[in-house]
Amino acid sequence: MHSLTIAWQMIKRTLGRKKGWMSFVIIPCVVVTAAVALLGNEGTTSITIPYMNSDTGPAGKHLIEELSRTKEFIMKPISSEEELKQSIIRQKGKIGIMIPENFSEALLAGDTPTVELYELSSSEASFMVNTTVNGTIGRMGDAATVIRNDADKNQDPQAAFEDILNQTQKHQVEAVSTDMGLYAKPGLNNVTGFTLMFMMGLISSAVMLIVEDRRMRTMSRIFTAPVRSYQIALGNFLGSFALGALQVLFVLILTKYVLGYEYGIPFFMHFLTLTAFMLVAMGIASTIAGLIRNPQNAGMLNSLIITPTCMLGGCFWPLSIMPDFLKKIANFIPQKWAIEAVETAASGGTLADIQLPLLILGLMAVILLGLGSVILRPSETSVNA
Repeated sequence: MHSLTIAWQMIKRTLGRKKGWMSFVIIPCVVVTAAVALLGNEGTTSITIPYMNSDTGPAGKHLIEELSRTKEFIMKPISSEEELKQSIIRQKGKIGIMIPENFSEALLAGDTPTVELYELSSSEASFMVNTTVNGTIGRMGDAATVIRNDADKNQDPQAAFEDILNQTQKHQVEAVSTDMGLYAKPGLNNVTGFTLMFMMGLISSAVMLIVEDRRMRTMSRIFTAPVRSYQIALGNFLGSFALGALQVLFVLILTKYVLGYEYGIPFFMHFLTLTAFMLVAMGIASTIAGLIRNPQNAGMLNSLIITPTCMLGGCFWPLSIMPDFLKKIANFIPQKWAIEAVETAASGGTLADIQLPLLILGLMAVILLGLGSVILRPSETSVNA
């Protein structure tokens, strides 16, 4: 009961004022929302393609129709070659296409006509367009070969060619892409990293409250009561954990149900993973609060603990790009295991698949909370510089 009383007082002191709501709820929600908007967008980028079709036969028209079928491609007709070049120079389009005259006739004659592509530099977009153009020309060349070999002498080759291309455009047989959920969504690692970073920010706030209690001798007065040291530590932990769990709940509800961002993880499993990380964060807070005697030193937490551990834990970039010795150090960072659990769950994993990261987080929490309970020493006052 003593621990619950201390926890409730911490919650009241934090959320009982506007600054507390701003720090613990509003600002984290805004920042994670911005991360979701910037890094979690699954929409594909549109590619504007200016083109000029100088061919009067069916092949040029068919090529444009096939390019238009790709959702990412926005086809923009141009009236002259000079205008086409200027569109690319002024970056009004990623890549320009110039279909030459007699394009259809050249295909029917067995030649391989060249479609000119204009671009300022090679890019993924130009590769996609080039692949589509070459594939379509190759299929039209095969159709032209069939006409040359088997067409009726009384039938116009251009008409036969157009009939085949019209049938091809119906796409009666199509490939269907199915997402099997084998990989985590792009950007999920960064969204999770920013969430963990603000959860680590709770450490600074919790430590400041505990150090303030020590400075104002609130802890000393509590210590004179029949309250054990572990109860004081547990009360501060429970209060901080309740605030953290509330923050996690707000962030998940806002991003998942309000913004519509689909993490690809069951809500309970996601909440369980983040609250397991919160246990570790509170353990770190209890331990640091037991070590810090000067209130001015609490401001050093961001530069000495929160930011470095987030960098080593993979909150800002993938661990795969880090050197081997930093990867080994990352095994002792809680952020690494929280991100791994989220990515495993997002890749179709079950609760059994993430039990190792959760057990490691739980072990870290037990050690740090036990250490914090021992060294908190609530009877000691702060040391002012």
